[in-house]
Amino acid sequence: MKKLLLILTFFLMFFNLKFLFSQNVIYHFNNEDNLQEWVIVNDDVMGGVSKSNLTINKNSNGVFGGKISTAYNGGFASVRYNCKRIYIKDKKSIKLKIKGDEKEYQLRIKANTNDYYSYILPFKTSGKWEEIIIPLKEMYASFRGRRLDIKNFNNDYIEQITFLIGNKKNENFKLIIDSIIIE
Repeated sequence: MKKLLLILTFFLMFFNLKFLFSQNVIYHFNNEDNLQEWVIVNDDVMGGVSKSNLTINKNSNGVFGGKISTAYNGGFASVRYNCKRIYIKDKKSIKLKIKGDEKEYQLRIKANTNDYYSYILPFKTSGKWEEIIIPLKEMYASFRGRRLDIKNFNNDYIEQITFLIGNKKNENFKLIIDSIIIE
């Protein structure tokens, strides 16, 4: 009987720890992912001709890549994920496990998918696998490339996360994403 209780206790502890950890994962790419949950939004929404896509590589990572063109007043590409409301009241940062191409990207979040503005913070990639920590309180409100006179992010939840590249030059890009975790 003691062994059974011990095994049951261990199982419940393991399950609870796994459950708590999974609550911190916003997204983790793998082979079974349904990429239809992710939406590409490029500058073609305003007449530009930049191209991008999101695929899964042989290592089960998401690969956001393409070509930025500044023609026709374009110059950006993005991929966004609308998630069920994720409560983050006591969390302080978003951790990205990524491999970039030494270019600058933006992480964008929205508390409500219907907000017209996003909270953003640019980050530079090194060309190697790395963990980028994005402090939530440093994310500032922006709309169409203009910083807004609104307090930095201080909401209790998020409903959307976006990766954007728009460095005001013609370039190819590739951002490999393993996971997005709230800490």
